[in-house]
Amino acid sequence: MSRSTLVIALATVMCLGLAATAAAQSDAPAFTVTSVDITDGQPLGMKQVGNYMGCTGENLSPQLEWSNAPEGTKSFAVTIHDADVPSHSGWWHWQIYDIPAKATGLPQGVGAGAEPPTGAKQGKNDAGWPVYGGACPPPGTGVHNYTVRVYALGVDKLPVEANASAAMISVMLEMNALAKAKLTGTYERPAPAE
Repeated sequence: MSRSTLVIALATVMCLGLAATAAAQSDAPAFTVTSVDITDGQPLGMKQVGNYMGCTGENLSPQLEWSNAPEGTKSFAVTIHDADVPSHSGWWHWQIYDIPAKATGLPQGVGAGAEPPTGAKQGKNDAGWPVYGGACPPPGTGVHNYTVRVYALGVDKLPVEANASAAMISVMLEMNALAKAKLTGTYERPAPAE
């Protein structure tokens, strides 16, 4: 067999292997997240609205449940981000990571009555607190989208320092993600009456 024939044969085998892997992955159920507190594309309830900067919500993290994590998942993380805040980086409302691989969700009010899973860590939100900070957009800036992302991670501990910034945590989540599931709630704070 000539060298060029061998190269073509090996390339064909590799392509067939990749196609089979892709087909097997596409047959696997999708990694998903649901919540009794957030309906995708719908306004948040007052339980998930902040109680700071003029907002008068209950400031409770949402209940979340996820399923169909991919094989090899060693931990989970959850973030809530508002990309509609008038800033260059949006606003991080919550980051909780190192959630054990056996977990299938989080209760409502983590850190405000409900305990986080053993070993889980919470990063600082953009208000500077290592807890959930509810929706509280600037008045008159329109509808804001609060995107909940659940990450299935290939590491059991996220490689970040204890005081890591929200941006650093986000980068490391993206680098170690095996799969992501998303859910988005909305909230609008009207402009003050003149």
